[in-house]
Amino acid sequence: MIGFIRGKLVLKRPPMLVLDVQGVGYEIEAPMSTFYNLPAMGETVHLHTHLVVREDAHILFGFSTESDRVMFRTLIKVNGVGPKLALTILSGQSADEFHRCIHDNDAAALVRLPGVGKKTAERLIIEMRDKLPTLDEVNADNSNAAQASTGLSRNSAKQEAISALCSLGYKAQDASKMVQGIAQEDKSCEDIIRLALQGKTQ
Repeated sequence: MIGFIRGKLVLKRPPMLVLDVQGVGYEIEAPMSTFYNLPAMGETVHLHTHLVVREDAHILFGFSTESDRVMFRTLIKVNGVGPKLALTILSGQSADEFHRCIHDNDAAALVRLPGVGKKTAERLIIEMRDKLPTLDEVNADNSNAAQASTGLSRNSAKQEAISALCSLGYKAQDASKMVQGIAQEDKSCEDIIRLALQGKTQ
């Protein structure tokens, strides 16, 4: 198992990023919570990782905080939740919001995430209620990371955001509508995605 990876950030294309580790480019899939905390291109990045081995591929997932990796590993143990859906959940809700949904039995909020149906939402609530790390642990871990800008142009940032939302499970038409009303001045791709997921237009 690959526990962590450290390398130079050479590509950000949510939900994928590439790190140059001593001349080898590692493709890593990550939730938006990790992308929000990435430094500028060319800077060194340290990610906690989880390797998924399938018959047709070895997929490396990366997380800026240990709490996000713990959450990911807990999610994929739930029946019917695979790595892609786990990334969508981590991208679509903050840790605080997800904890609230589980503890308040708020299946309706979970169903609003792409790929999460009523049965899956109910299963998440039942199976994860006693498995989640405490909010204090999550907040203490996540507070150590800082956000950074991607430096993309306005148009490319918008297109990258739409593409990322589609990769997270949203339909292309819905993704376009989500970013349509967002003022893009000085906003990175990650900023646009964050606002779109929060349903904000400023």
